[in-house]
Amino acid sequence: MLLPLLGTCALVGPFRGTEWEPVRDLLSHTGSCRDPRCYGNLLVLCLFLIWQVRHYWYQVHKSRPKLRKVIKGPVLKKSKRLLLESLMRRKIAHLKWGLPQRILESYLLLNFSGPSTFKGNLQSVAARLSMTLLKKKKSWSPQSAKPQHSVHHWTLEDPGPLLVPQVGDAYNGEGSIQGRWRSGARRSPSGVAARGSSASNATRAGVLHAQPRASLPSAPAHTLRGKRCCRRAGELEMAEPAAGLPGPGRDEAAALLFSKAHYRHDPRWLLPVAPRLCLACALELLPEPGVSLVRKKHVLSSFRDALLRHASLVTQLVAQDQKVCISFISTLFGLLCSTENGSATDLCIEVLIQLTIQLKLEQAIHCLLNECHRKLCNLPSMRGSLATLTLLGKLVDAIPALADKLVREHGNLMEHLLRGLLYPNEGVQASACYIYGKLYAAPVAAEKLSGHFREKLCPFILSTLDSAQTKELQINCLGLLRQLLKYDIFVTMIMNKSALPESAEDVEGPPRETSLPLVLKKLLLSRDETMQVASVHCITAVLVHSPAKHALAFIHADIPEFLFEHLSSSSEALIWSIYSCLILLAEEPLFFSKCHTVYGIESVVRSLQVSLKVNNIELHKQGLLLFAEILTRQPKEIRLFSSSAMCRDAGCVLREAVSSPVLEVAAEAMKAIAAFLRKDHQSTPPVQYRALQTLVEAMLSRCADFSQTPLNRRPLGHASSRDSEKALLRRGKFLLDTLQGFRNACRLAVELQSEPSTQENPFTAPSAEKEDTLEAFSEFLLSACDSLCIPMVMRHSEQATHPALMEVFLSTLDSMFTIVPRMREKFSKKLASSSFIRLTLELKARFCSGLRYSALNQVCSSFLYCVCFNLLSTLEKTRPLSQEELSEVSELLQLGLPQICSRLPESLAFLSDRQYMERAARERQYCILLLFYLACIHEDRFVSEAEMFMAVQSFLLSLQDQGERPPPVVFKASIYLLAISQDKDDMLDEATVGAIRKFLEGLPDLHLVYTHHIPLLRLFLLYPELMSRFGHQVLELWFSWEEINCDELDFLPSAAEQPTLPDSLASLFLILRNSPSILLILLDLIYSSQVDTARKVLIVLRTFLQKNEDIQVGGLMRGHFLLILQHLLMECEPPSSVSGNLPLLLSLLSLVQLRSSSEQELDSMAMKLLHQVSKLCGKCSPADVDILQPSFNFLYWSLQQTTLGSRQRATAVLLSCTTLLGLLEELLVLTWAEEATPPALLCSAWLLTASLCAQQRSSNLQVHQTLSVELDQVLAVLSFPGKQAALLSAAVARFLRTALQQSFSSTLVALVPSGTRPPSAPEDMVLAPLGTSQVLSLLIGLQNLLVQKDPLLSQACVGCLEALLDYLHTRSPKIALHVTSQPWNRFLLSILLDSGENSFLRPEVLRLMTLFVRFQSSSVLSGEEVVHVLQAAASANMSTLSRTALQALRGFFLQVQRMGLLADPTVAQSLQASLEGLSSQAPQAQPLPQDMLCLGGVAVSLSHIRD
Repeated sequence: MLLPLLGTCALVGPFRGTEWEPVRDLLSHTGSCRDPRCYGNLLVLCLFLIWQVRHYWYQVHKSRPKLRKVIKGPVLKKSKRLLLESLMRRKIAHLKWGLPQRILESYLLLNFSGPSTFKGNLQSVAARLSMTLLKKKKSWSPQSAKPQHSVHHWTLEDPGPLLVPQVGDAYNGEGSIQGRWRSGARRSPSGVAARGSSASNATRAGVLHAQPRASLPSAPAHTLRGKRCCRRAGELEMAEPAAGLPGPGRDEAAALLFSKAHYRHDPRWLLPVAPRLCLACALELLPEPGVSLVRKKHVLSSFRDALLRHASLVTQLVAQDQKVCISFISTLFGLLCSTENGSATDLCIEVLIQLTIQLKLEQAIHCLLNECHRKLCNLPSMRGSLATLTLLGKLVDAIPALADKLVREHGNLMEHLLRGLLYPNEGVQASACYIYGKLYAAPVAAEKLSGHFREKLCPFILSTLDSAQTKELQINCLGLLRQLLKYDIFVTMIMNKSALPESAEDVEGPPRETSLPLVLKKLLLSRDETMQVASVHCITAVLVHSPAKHALAFIHADIPEFLFEHLSSSSEALIWSIYSCLILLAEEPLFFSKCHTVYGIESVVRSLQVSLKVNNIELHKQGLLLFAEILTRQPKEIRLFSSSAMCRDAGCVLREAVSSPVLEVAAEAMKAIAAFLRKDHQSTPPVQYRALQTLVEAMLSRCADFSQTPLNRRPLGHASSRDSEKALLRRGKFLLDTLQGFRNACRLAVELQSEPSTQENPFTAPSAEKEDTLEAFSEFLLSACDSLCIPMVMRHSEQATHPALMEVFLSTLDSMFTIVPRMREKFSKKLASSSFIRLTLELKARFCSGLRYSALNQVCSSFLYCVCFNLLSTLEKTRPLSQEELSEVSELLQLGLPQICSRLPESLAFLSDRQYMERAARERQYCILLLFYLACIHEDRFVSEAEMFMAVQSFLLSLQDQGERPPPVVFKASIYLLAISQDKDDMLDEATVGAIRKFLEGLPDLHLVYTHHIPLLRLFLLYPELMSRFGHQVLELWFSWEEINCDELDFLPSAAEQPTLPDSLASLFLILRNSPSILLILLDLIYSSQVDTARKVLIVLRTFLQKNEDIQVGGLMRGHFLLILQHLLMECEPPSSVSGNLPLLLSLLSLVQLRSSSEQELDSMAMKLLHQVSKLCGKCSPADVDILQPSFNFLYWSLQQTTLGSRQRATAVLLSCTTLLGLLEELLVLTWAEEATPPALLCSAWLLTASLCAQQRSSNLQVHQTLSVELDQVLAVLSFPGKQAALLSAAVARFLRTALQQSFSSTLVALVPSGTRPPSAPEDMVLAPLGTSQVLSLLIGLQNLLVQKDPLLSQACVGCLEALLDYLHTRSPKIALHVTSQPWNRFLLSILLDSGENSFLRPEVLRLMTLFVRFQSSSVLSGEEVVHVLQAAASANMSTLSRTALQALRGFFLQVQRMGLLADPTVAQSLQASLEGLSSQAPQAQPLPQDMLCLGGVAVSLSHIRD
């Protein structure tokens, strides 16, 4: 039962209170037995557990009286209690672990006679267990063990100063050696109090303070009254606290007294807080030989706890008397030297160190040092020096300033240390090494001990380390070595001396000859991780001083090979140390020539793969730094990666590293990537272009993410400003690393272009899509530069500009012209349009003036040369330069660009200088002009236009003064800059204009200096001297280069629908408005220029006339039109072979006519034009649509938009042209033919025929030829329109309306029946030539066309319906009434009235209702509905109606009044008022819209369709 209970307590953690201290060390911290005699430990723990449980329940029973009745159990009798006490005494006396006296005293103090708080079964089990143990025959006998001290040692992980040795725990078992590896330890303010067991003791003290042990049960009153409870003489007494002393509990307030002598002591030596320790008692008890060691350890432990918990109180207590203080220290030192118990020794050392640190008394330190020195001097050998050396080492560690004092005042102590180092006890040797290390850690002491090291210590360091067997000695030797390796003088001595000198005869045993590389190699090959890390640290410490001097020794010892092998370790400290060591070894070329990197690169890559998965930033940085060093320093002739798979793994590692969220890690990865992107690293076939692309993408994405992180700009003073500057510098450095990596990727792509084997992956299947190619990789680089690199640099340059960054950036841009040659021109244009010319010039002016930053100047000049040369090679809208001109320009740029390092105002001033110019200065001016020219062409105007205007004028005058002729490309740039910089108010002086004309006259052709730009055209047309001489050529060049969309400009919509013109045409129109005489030059271009150019001129002229209706040029244009038309007709016969300019000329002619006002009298010039056009049409066939369409429009206008007399003459001219009439007949027949004819031409033919019929009848003109048209086909076109155009239906309806109005008796057009028409019925004779079925079909067809609700078509259909009903009413009123009374007429009217609000006020609807009222179709429109329409019309807003709608409404009112449908006088009066209102509103109504329109290329007169 007890064993499970004990196990549960062990798991829960029962040893955390002060009441468990006596048995704390009987159970190991790891849960395993420490000794085969653990059975005895277990027995004591069981007994102690019984006591604790009873004690706990006793306290519960006492504090809660109500539980007395509930918790009851048997009480141990006195015999059983004595038996148990005897058993504990015997067992504890036989055990050597723990503190038996404390266990016994604590046990005996418990009052077992109190009320029982435990179950009876526990008492019985304890009694049976005790009896069983008493009956055992075999018992444990005490065994003496050799005392061993816990040897303090160095920590080797921290490359800084050596750490404080670990102080052994006072309760640790004897012989325990603390040799574990610690990392990250820091020195606490109280010295060693924060290390080792002191930390645990401090924790324990905190537990004691937070959870005080329960007070002991009070004794009966009759036993305490008048008596004093005393124990045996010499024992430590646990007495009651003095009256009045504060304390949280009786047990905490209990005093630790030496009862035999305490009555003589002054109360001031008693500690006022728990534990109540009397210093005087301690002074008398510790040297007392009759007191057991256990009690002394208990006193020391209590004093240590008090010192940790109440340092100030204990310090005041001890420091009351200096003699007592010194005596106490001497007593402690004597106890240290006299005892051989390891735990007691450690406890003494810890108390001495803590007391010395807290007292801070110089006398105490002197006393302690003197005691140590005296002890060492009095020892015949170093056999008993371990405790003294341990104390001395920890004292120097706690007080570093003692190192200099020891060397200065106790110099002969070094001899004892040397003796200890050579003593054949590794514990003593370890302590001596520790003290040496602490002494050499102080720079002043190390300098004084340099002679001692050179003469005596140096030969024994390596031999001691080489022969060390224990880990403590090895660690301390390595710690000493680490301190020595901090100084260059000691490194040189150690590396040069490999064996002891022969003069060392007084030492015990000859040393072995060895060397530092071999010793460290031996430690490196050990399986101890601590030794491996220490060995690598020492190698690194040597190499730090001079890698070139000391690396050869380690390389020859093959240490790099073993370092690479150990990269597979799981220790982060070891891997970091190896990284650091290999970085230093990489500075030696032999490291690479012996192929150590080829052997170890796979280990490095795999180590990085593993390391990147752990959260250790420094490890990541160091590993990437090593990888970058290897990649950078690896010779090109020795290939690093033996396979593409290894190269791919390396790329994956770098991609993962550069994606790290830690900036420092990503920065190191950037450098490694830059070194990785080398040809010799990537040329192993097949080259993994896709993997390289992914790597570059990751690099650029990481930089883009970081560059988009906003800077923390807080205006809080200089500190925040400095932080912002640092953040900006850090961002610039990261961007620079990224650009260097990207530049290396671009260089790699350029270098691989020269090797055919690397163009693509040779292992790709022939049928597979080849994406993993060099071309795809190169295109990716160009795209990445455009979308990522350039924006990142531009954003950063807005905040700060660094020459190194811009040098790498421009160098990268320069390489882009070679990566993808076919994209160099496009890339150059984009750079120029993005102000890179200005940016480069500003960089040169800012950093490269005065021969500064020559590398940046060279890169800028090279970049400008590539950009300018590419732009000049592919100039748009101008003549391309010849090879000779390109060679001349190339030489000019190469010589002049490096010399341009001035700011823009200085460059303008230099360009304006009219003094005599040498050839080099003139070439520099040429370069400046070319730069300004190219920048301005691409919309980068970074110079004031006024200053540019004056500077170029001065430059041209300077050339004229010196009699020089600039190269054509330079002169082209000059006049272009003059044109774009000329303001409206600034005019060229006569001298400059004369100079320009002189230079132009010296050119063989104007196109050599022409740049297509509207300001240049304005420059030539503005000055009469230039326009008269070069205006025709310039306009011809302008139209030849100008891209005019003829399809968009070919059709001119209404003024409200005109599209926005291009800027160039708008500017040209402005020039034409200011100088109308230029129109004559444009007309001249029609004869002389090419067809395409002439077409553009005609379209531009037509568009100009459309957009500028206020300019009256009709008279001037008609004369030129007639001359041009006559000229073209004379040269070309037949018309189909006429120049392609003829249709445009006719279109322009028709446009001029359309712009003329209505009712215009035709003069003789117009009649001649009409005659020429009609003759031209007669010579054409229906296929000549381009000629016939504008010609018909012109003829139709001549019949509709002139005066009555002009119409008669125009009709007579047209009727006299029989060929024209024949063409019209042929076109009318084509309407229902299967041949496809443009509907627009057919519309014009029907409208022209209808107009000729009407004019011939009204004027009774002679007809020379009659047109024959099949009536059935005309009716079928309207009855079954199908998908034909609405305009064509409207034109045919207008023609049929004319025929109906003339009762089919026109002398011009004869409507003949079809040949297959059946004989007419008797009732159809009245309607001849129409039949009843034809009338009904026509009526239905017109109704269907009305339903389409097209305004123009509806007007034409209503007019045709009116004419049809008039024709029917004339022939048969009954049939007319029958037709108008059909029910589908009401359905038609309902559809038209439902088309929107106030739809009854539409003109076609009003005319249709008027028609129904006229024929008294009450079934279609009743009287009530008529009244409702009138009332709605009277309440409508008449001002919004058009003039046509008002006329139709007035006709409806008059027809209603005429038919007498209004019997109500009120309604009649309302109608009369409405009529008067219409009469008064008619003049104020909206004016008629433009009567002649061009719809779909067809000239249409609205009045002709409507009336």
